[in-house]
Amino acid sequence: MSDSRPDGNEAGILHIALAGNPNSGKSTLFNLLTGLRQKVANYPGVTVEKKEGVLRLPEGLEVHVVDLPGAYSLNPRSPDEEIAHDVVLGLRDDTRPLDLLVVVVDASNLERNLFFASQLLGVGRPVVIALNMMDVARAAGFVIDVPSLQLALGVPVVAMAANRGEGVAELRAVIARQLTAPSVPRERIPLSPSVAEIVDAAGEAMVAAGLAKLDWARGEVLRLISSQKALDHRRLAGAPSVRAAVEKARGELAARGVAWHTLEATQRYRWIESVLRRARGQREVSENVTDRLDRVFTHRVLGPAILLAVVFAVFAAIFQLAQYPMDAIQSGFDATGRLALRLLPEGLMQDMLVNGVLAGVGSILVFLPQIMLLFLFLGILEDSGYMARVAFIMDRVMGRVGLHGKAFIPLVSSFACAIPGVMATRTIENARDRLVTILVAPLMCCSARWPVYFLLAGTFIPPVRVFGLIPLPAIIIFAMVVLGVVAAVLMAGVFRRTIARGENPSLILELPPYRMPAFGAVFRVMIERGWIFVKNAGTVILAISIVLWALSAFPRRPGASPSEQIRQSYAGKIGHLIEPVIQPLGFDWKIGVAILASFAAREVFVSSMGTIYGVETADSENPTDLRERLRAEADPATGAPFFTPLRAVSLMVYYVLAMQCMSTMAAVRRETGGWKWAVFQFAYMGVLAWGASFLVWHGGRWLGFP
Repeated sequence: MSDSRPDGNEAGILHIALAGNPNSGKSTLFNLLTGLRQKVANYPGVTVEKKEGVLRLPEGLEVHVVDLPGAYSLNPRSPDEEIAHDVVLGLRDDTRPLDLLVVVVDASNLERNLFFASQLLGVGRPVVIALNMMDVARAAGFVIDVPSLQLALGVPVVAMAANRGEGVAELRAVIARQLTAPSVPRERIPLSPSVAEIVDAAGEAMVAAGLAKLDWARGEVLRLISSQKALDHRRLAGAPSVRAAVEKARGELAARGVAWHTLEATQRYRWIESVLRRARGQREVSENVTDRLDRVFTHRVLGPAILLAVVFAVFAAIFQLAQYPMDAIQSGFDATGRLALRLLPEGLMQDMLVNGVLAGVGSILVFLPQIMLLFLFLGILEDSGYMARVAFIMDRVMGRVGLHGKAFIPLVSSFACAIPGVMATRTIENARDRLVTILVAPLMCCSARWPVYFLLAGTFIPPVRVFGLIPLPAIIIFAMVVLGVVAAVLMAGVFRRTIARGENPSLILELPPYRMPAFGAVFRVMIERGWIFVKNAGTVILAISIVLWALSAFPRRPGASPSEQIRQSYAGKIGHLIEPVIQPLGFDWKIGVAILASFAAREVFVSSMGTIYGVETADSENPTDLRERLRAEADPATGAPFFTPLRAVSLMVYYVLAMQCMSTMAAVRRETGGWKWAVFQFAYMGVLAWGASFLVWHGGRWLGFP
């Protein structure tokens, strides 16, 4: 990661922004332009993600690049669009006014994309149009005359296919030219003389107030006339003359029979139609590849069946492909542990390093290959356009319980981490629907649960293959994922009938075309996610491992066996204190200590078990192999293996349903404005987890499962 990342307000640095509709390929282009020279944070005061990077142009010129949140309009309806609006118009103190706007347009969806583009052409900034997804447009049978489109828009247009790297060099060159000799486009929306007279009169008030220049005031006035929210924006708080002029214009338009609330949309789409007539020929084919594939992938019966097959295939591949690198990582930690045992004298330092640090951190890092493969497959499915079809299929289920169709994006985001999933609910306009989605989002199988599942299923579920193809551990993990989704849907239904009653919402979903994934971008995301996992292991998990080792190693009892030492330690006393609460679930005090530690983060359960069993046992050949230590654990009452498949499933079910994440609780508190709903969420998920695990444990024993 480069250190050359200028601050957003640094003087003398040229600033550009990428703007465009969602699913236009904007993020792919941002990654291609900036590479690894980027950082991600949040805009101050809001939970909207801020992506910044550095673009290096010829002759050593460095440009600060901001990837704006996807938006459909400059009339903001969500926090994402509010940020895009404010950055474009230079209203944010934390972001310097832009020197150039790069508007990313989906060539296969020109009509919709050009609405937002037409607004951006009239904000008084130099503009470059990145006409992306030209390969998709060609596959759909569209012929686009790029020179004619450039002439109609009055700004440079670069044809490209970012997922293939086509046109990126040309775009860099055009950006460099526009920064060297910038030119601001003129407003090009034609109006009838009677309407133009009224609109331009209000425009003069904007110019007089210093809020616009004459060349682009018309577009701004059109927005203010048609959108009450735009007129009420804080930008106009100190300009009563502008508000008065707009209100007067509305009255005059209504008197002439003009519907002022639809004026902007009507005029812009009329202009867009004229642009398309000049720049795009007729569609050459009646049905494209996307249409044919969608007849299969979104079919009422075949669609869900294919989705199940895809998920099974992903899990089976993860288990199959990750085994060798996992064994290699485990061997590396074992070798490091043996070396430490030989080189370091016996004592606290050796004990902490081998049984605390290596046992704790090593037990979690061994699952890195599976985590990276998971994100690789998710990235491929997302980038290919298939995940939008999953949303379409799942809406049939979610709609029956009243869960908003837009909830699918936050819920899918929660499969990576519940925190961005909770934050993504801001795209849901209705507060009731947003609350329900926030309450059920942590039930999705976040990446922090995967190490727990991989450890328990991979260690204790027999590695037999169902139908000779799918490993049984993969099926069990798939069942855990399904359990989380089913629990989320059922709880959403309960909440919609109790604390959040109201009409069932509907889903309006745009299905992007199928396309070949940009494997470079997918691998980059996989590496970034893997690095985050490693950093977490090297910071939070390392710290917790050392603290837990200390709790397990003290007070020191000279002459006591390792088992007796940990039983009488501070950790042992805490575990025995909570054991009566968790014993009905099949858990012992050691599991209880690991559960308590994992409130910091779910994956800490694995490192905590590694530390506890590292302190308790001594294996000079495999000093950090948690899986072997767990297999060797004996039930003190019967002498039989303690960790059985049933006990492992009970523990996995607990982690499916329990909150177990302080960071998510903090995010819920921030999004809901207080601790009320965060505490409620923690309580209901805890009760749900305890009850489900209780049923699994006792029901399984009654049925005779081991």
